[in-house]
Amino acid sequence: MSPANSDSKIRRCAWAKNDLSIAYHDREWGVPVHDDRLLFEFLILEGAQAGLSWDTILKKRAHYRKVFDRFDAKAIARYDETKIAALLADPGIIRNRLKVESAIGNARAYLAVREEFGTFDRYIWQFVGGQPRVNRRRSPGDIPARTAESDAMSQDLKRRGFKFAGSTICYAFMQAVGMVNDHAVNCFRYPQLTGK
Repeated sequence: MSPANSDSKIRRCAWAKNDLSIAYHDREWGVPVHDDRLLFEFLILEGAQAGLSWDTILKKRAHYRKVFDRFDAKAIARYDETKIAALLADPGIIRNRLKVESAIGNARAYLAVREEFGTFDRYIWQFVGGQPRVNRRRSPGDIPARTAESDAMSQDLKRRGFKFAGSTICYAFMQAVGMVNDHAVNCFRYPQLTGK
């Protein structure tokens, strides 16, 4: 049985409406991530999502993993014009030159951050003091597009050469990787992730 039909009594965040988004909501969104490769994947995918729906990215995520070397930053940092041309010809990803080129530049910037901080995890989680910010959202209208923390993250990422790292993208990233918990208080995941 699909997640959408598994239990109509389960209360979820309003945006989780189809099988793909429900599975993502129930298993991943808001779960604290400390794995560098997965943090990098989310950073690239959030940038690719700019101007599009997250559902579009979820549909293409498996293919992104395949053609972007499972988000191995060292491999991506070495992509050349031949690889860029192949990616831009691939309908399985968002074929936007700026987004593809930003993934390569971001891989290089990410590797520099890891060199400086030891892990990307140590660097990125500093923007919330190393602990998830637990919010008490009642409706989608309560969720901001950006915060002081996402502004600070965006400013620092851009200073380090990251592209597609505006504050709104950073806040969506923070939600995705559990740096902030924006599950609605009546969502079944809220108490699971907060212990409240």
